[in-house]
Amino acid sequence: MSRVKRGVPAHKRRNRVLKRAKGYYGGRSKLHTVAKEAIEKAALYAYQGRKLRKREFRALWIARINAAAREHSLSYSRFMDGLNKAGVEIDRKVLAQLALDDPKAFGELVSIAKNAAA
Repeated sequence: MSRVKRGVPAHKRRNRVLKRAKGYYGGRSKLHTVAKEAIEKAALYAYQGRKLRKREFRALWIARINAAAREHSLSYSRFMDGLNKAGVEIDRKVLAQLALDDPKAFGELVSIAKNAAA
């Protein structure tokens, strides 16, 4: 049986790790073992971040909608309840965008919500 030398795949594997760790501080970008750990940690943070981003954006939209609704003397929960009763199906992302970009249209939605809640 012939002898197999594994230098090329090993170097390729190490280079792949070091390439992903480019720009990291100190030994994290130079040393294979440390770089591998840094990459694993970065991948973990990236995975968690993808989940957290959804939560954070929803919280931001709710805060914006609440602030805009309170300008029309209506709380967020009463506003959303009024929209649901009126059968208006607009998601929070669009509502927040309306609150920022088109206050007049948002005001009309508030009046719809007030009429439906009353």
